[in-house]
Formats: sequence, C-alpha cells, structure tokens
Amino acid sequence: MRNRYGSVQRYCAVSLFAMLILLLVSACGRQAETDRPAYPDGVPFINYIETGDLSEIKKRGIIRFVNISGPEEDMLPRDSIVTLRSLELANKLAEKLKLEPQWVKADSPQQALELVQAGKADVAAYTLTDTPAHRELVDFTVPLMQARHKLVTGKDGPDINDPKRLHDVELIVHPGSSYVDTANRLLAELPQANLSIVKVATYENRDVLADLLNEKDNRVAILDDFIADDMRNYRDDVRIGANVSESENIAWAVRKDSKQLLATVNNFLTRNLVKAPNDRIANWKEIKQSGVIRFLTYNRPSVYYLWKGVLMGIDYDLAKAFADKHGLQLQVIVVPYDETLIDWLKAGRGDFAGALKNITQERIDQGIAFTTSYRETPEQVVSNRKKPKIEQVQDLAGRTLTLRAYSPFIATGRALERSGIDVNVEVAPPEMSIAEIVAKIAAGELDATIIDSDDILMAASLQADLLPGTLVSDPRPQGWMVMPQNRELLKKLDIFLAKYRKTEQYQQKIAAYFEPNKRFTQRVSARVIPGKDLSPYDELVKNSSVEHGFDWRLLVAQMWQESNFNPKAVSPVGAQGLMQVMPATGEEMGYPPPLFEPDRNIQAGVKYLHWVRDRFEPTLPTIEKLWFTLASYNAGYGHLLDARRLAAELGLDPNVWFGNVEVAMLKLSEPQYFTKARYGYVRGAEPAQYVRNISGLYNAYADIASGDISVHEPQPFFGAPTVTPPWRSQRQQP
Repeated sequence: MRNRYGSVQRYCAVSLFAMLILLLVSACGRQAETDRPAYPDGVPFINYIETGDLSEIKKRGIIRFVNISGPEEDMLPRDSIVTLRSLELANKLAEKLKLEPQWVKADSPQQALELVQAGKADVAAYTLTDTPAHRELVDFTVPLMQARHKLVTGKDGPDINDPKRLHDVELIVHPGSSYVDTANRLLAELPQANLSIVKVATYENRDVLADLLNEKDNRVAILDDFIADDMRNYRDDVRIGANVSESENIAWAVRKDSKQLLATVNNFLTRNLVKAPNDRIANWKEIKQSGVIRFLTYNRPSVYYLWKGVLMGIDYDLAKAFADKHGLQLQVIVVPYDETLIDWLKAGRGDFAGALKNITQERIDQGIAFTTSYRETPEQVVSNRKKPKIEQVQDLAGRTLTLRAYSPFIATGRALERSGIDVNVEVAPPEMSIAEIVAKIAAGELDATIIDSDDILMAASLQADLLPGTLVSDPRPQGWMVMPQNRELLKKLDIFLAKYRKTEQYQQKIAAYFEPNKRFTQRVSARVIPGKDLSPYDELVKNSSVEHGFDWRLLVAQMWQESNFNPKAVSPVGAQGLMQVMPATGEEMGYPPPLFEPDRNIQAGVKYLHWVRDRFEPTLPTIEKLWFTLASYNAGYGHLLDARRLAAELGLDPNVWFGNVEVAMLKLSEPQYFTKARYGYVRGAEPAQYVRNISGLYNAYADIASGDISVHEPQPFFGAPTVTPPWRSQRQQP
C-alpha cells in the first residue's frame, strides 16, 4: 500500500507499560506456521512430496491445490460466472473425488508450477498461461479461456494505444509471470524507446498495482485482458490500451505423466465450463442451451456483497439456488449504482434482475414483468432519538422527510403531503444513498426519512441514535424482474420462489439478512466481578493464548461479543460455537465442523485470529495490528485492505484504527466509496462497533484479572495492561 503506510500516529492512549506487555506476549507466543493449515483434528498441515498419479493422491485422502491468493475470494465478482471461478471449481472437484482440499499459496505463477513439478502440490488451480516454456515443467489441462496481454496505465499515464508510441516508460510486471517475457520482447523490439522493467509482486492486492501506476505518469503495466477488465470494473483511474501478445490458452496444470489425474480434471472441466453469453434477450430454451443464466443486481446491503471472503445476500442466495436447481451456471452482473436494472434488462445484458425491488405499477409500465413476491416489508419512518418521537402519522407535522432519489418512498411521502399532514418532503441528491441519509439522521444533520422496515431494524441496532417510528404503508411485495416475452423463464421463477418460500432455508436467510444479531448488537453487559473467573472457559482460552501469542483476557472479551459464552450458539449465517467460527474457516484451520465442543472451537477461532494477524506488515504498531485483526475477523481481511486504502485517500492514517481506518470502514457502506473498492460494499458499522465493544470489555477485564498465565510452563507475570478505550482517552480525560 505505497510508502504512505510509513507514517505512524498514535491515536490510542496506551501506556508504555501496556505496549511492552502486548509486545512480549506476542513475541513469546509466536510460532513458525505454514500458510493457513487445513488438516484433520487441528494438526497443522505439513506439506509433503507426492509425485504419484491420482491413485496415489487418493491414498492420502487430500488433494493439494496451489494458487496465488489462498482459499479465499480475492475480490468481489462484478461480472463473472461466480460458479466457475477456479476456487469454487477446485473445491467442487475435490468433493467429486471425495478428497479433502488443501490450498497451498504461491508467490507467483512460476512458483505455483514449480510446486506442482516438485510434488508439493497436485493441481495448479489458477489462471495460468499455457506456454512452451511452462510445458517443460508441467502438463496443462483443457483451456479455461483464451487471453491476451494488454497495456494498462493510470489516468495520467502515457499513450498506450500502440506500443510503438511508448517512450521513457517503466514496464511494471509481476516476477515469475509470463508478463516478464512480454516485457523483455518489447525491450528487444523497441530498442530506441528507452524502456525499463520494474518487477513488483502485486498479485495479492491489485490495488497496489493501480496505485503504483498512478504515482508516476510514465508507468505501464502488462496484464491479462480479463484481469485488466476486472480492475476497470471498480477503478476509474486505470486505462486499458493495446494488445501486446497473441491470444494464448489459460488453463490449470498438473504434474507431467499424471495421466489419470489429467484425464479426470479435463473431464471435470469439460463438463462444467461454459462461456458467458453475449448481450441478448434469450428465452428459456436458449438459456438452457447456453448453460448460463445471467442475474443483474447491485452490490449493496442484504442483496449481494462479500463478507468474510464469502459471497452473500438474499437475492444472490436465491438466484444461485434457482440456477443450481436447473443445472445452470450463475453469472452475476453488478449494475453501476447510477444506472437502472430495468435499462440493463431491456438491453439484453441479463436474463433476470433483482435487488429487493418493490413490485410497482410504475416499474411495470416501463416494459418489464415481475415474478411472484419473495418478500414483503412495510415502509417505516426513522428519526434521531434526541428529537421528538414519530409514533403516529400525525407526529410528522412540522417535520422534514429526506427521501432517496428515484425511490418508491417518494410516492409515499407525496401521499402523506396530500393527506393534509403538514410534512415537508425533500428528495435527496441522486448521488446520496439510503445509507448516507440514515447516517446523517443519526448524526443529527437530517430530520427523518422513510425506508423499508427491516432496514431500519438493522440500522438502529448498529447506530444507537436512530429511532424507528411509525409505519407508513402496508407490507410492499418485492420480486425479480424479467422481460414480458420471456414467459417460460417467468413461470420457472414463479414456481421456484413459491416453493422456496415454504422451506426452512428461506426462513433462515430472512433471519440472517433482516433480523439484527442480538449477540452482536448488544451493549457490553458481561458480568465483571473481581476475584471470579471471567468465563467458564478461562483455562481453555489461556492454553490457546499462550500458543498463539494473545492476551487471554482479550480473547475472553471477544468470545463474549461473539457468543455470550454459549457453546451451542449458531449465527443466522451459520457461524458456530463460542468464537462463532464459520464451518469452512474451521475446516481450513484443521477443525472440521461441527464446532460446538468448546476446546476445539476456541482453538479454531484463535488459530484463525493468529493467521489473520500474521497477514499484516511487521512494522505495524502492535496495538493497531490488534484492532485491525479484530476488524478483519469480523468483516474479512479484504474489507480491511479497502478501508486502509480509503483512509489514505481521505488524508487519514492508514496505520491507525480508531478515528482513521475505522472512519474509512464506515464510509465503505456509501456508494461513492464502495463502488471503487475491490471488495465492494461492507456494512462498516458492524466491524466498527465490534472492535469498540471488545476494546471496552477488554479494558474492564484488564482492571480486575491478572494477565498471568500458569498453563503448560509458568509464564512471566507482566501485570495488567492499562489500555484506555480510545474514545475515552481523546474525549473524557481531564
């Protein structure tokens, strides 16, 4: 993240003694560990040499995939067939083979190939370029796609429409990639251009590459065309130029002479790979023939977003369930926030569309048809708690409603005006989102607004200054949109939605997306009694804290926040146990679900917390790394990266959480910021409140419980840290 992370400001008032404690605890507990272990019974994965074919791999019960990003989403898919990404395909292949997938992370494509060749991985499940040089190392599968290398530069970069126009340019390439070969060829072909090559490892965070391109006006990167297109989907400060290579196959790779494995992978890919269709208004028969159904939606709360590396949202979940039911691959297309789903649907850019859209006659009159309703919600007023309550419609007299532009709430507001109530209705600027309006109401900058009732419940649970008011409508039905002539698709969708609404899975999803998590949103109210155990699990926590280098009291505070010390707790999205570990995460940590046994759950959660902490740069101040780790545990590491980058753009300190990266995280719920973020929308109030709650409770625990630990071998006693909650240190000190 540029050199800008070099500046460090201390926002938290942490005593020098407390910092020493944190440093010592971290140092004495740190152990060398391989990348994200995933092995039965919690044993850290230790790689091995296996050069045999599929029959030998099966004897081990594990198939090792290697890629550059590890076992997580490396960005929010904005225009791709989500079921055909290498990560999901590889895990699906492992499931078909009844093998445990183990992900090995490489630093470059070249290293990935070398790991496969050396028997340290079985399949390179990544978008690798099939070249003669690479074929000397491995065998390639059937192509996933074809791609060309493109020139990419920043908004003020040089002319890249023709490589012959390049002069005095730095070519940015990733070491160990085929881009290096292309760069060397350009240097040989253009000896008078004074070109130079700069090798920068930027695979894990493409935003670093985009930032590098914009730092100097003579920098040009070489990228595959599909990677460049992905970047341009959310970065408006990059430009794509000329092709600088012939079309080449992009494929996976296996060891040479692994004929059985290669044939199995090829058969699997051939059955599953489909090509994304061009823009067209297709009927059901054509959709089935293509094998792909295209879903238009927005990246926004409860609809479609990335959370803890998992794609989520009610519309996304339902659309994927529909695609799975009919044996189709799902292509999700994120429509720009300032454009309408209806326009994109009518232009043939998708087959159906949805984003919690109310079924209205106004929309039907624009030439589309709605499915049967999959959800109903009334509209409700929300205001600031410090102002008079709006408990009935008459209480709106003399108040001002600021309503989202182009929303159905405007019609409701106008109807209230016509009913004779002296209410002032204002329409917000088009660029102002509902989240921004609600945030301004919480801050006292706006008076009140109207939004869906479920959204108010979620917002008010995270922002204490919001006060839900009177309902102003009957429940409004919400549905998906299709073109009227696509009758067969409409019929299929109606049948699916009608049946799905009767299932337990549907009720679970409604609870997950529209009902506040009481354990999360509660104010800190844990029992804090001097001389008593902090929890029933103190000794188990102490064991894990020693192994992974955390203050045990911090872990207990986090456990209270996650589960209220309930080992049987299950969140609406499926997180389990005391530390609310997602089943997939537990499996990656070496603890397959179920995760309700306290010791296994604590070990899985703390191991994951350790793994997240180790992803941050060593130079980051220890206390800030702690807050960043907690925020990442809650929302996901990718959203933390986005927030740090945004903090720097806003002139805040990207190395400090409270009042800096925390502020940026909150802004990532606003379209003007999340549309330009690699990982997209995040409900930023959740990680912000999460860290503050744990910080406050940790401080209370530190006041009454010793940091001394006498498990395994006696540990040195450092005393209790005097960590003052950051908001108190800045505002309440005399």
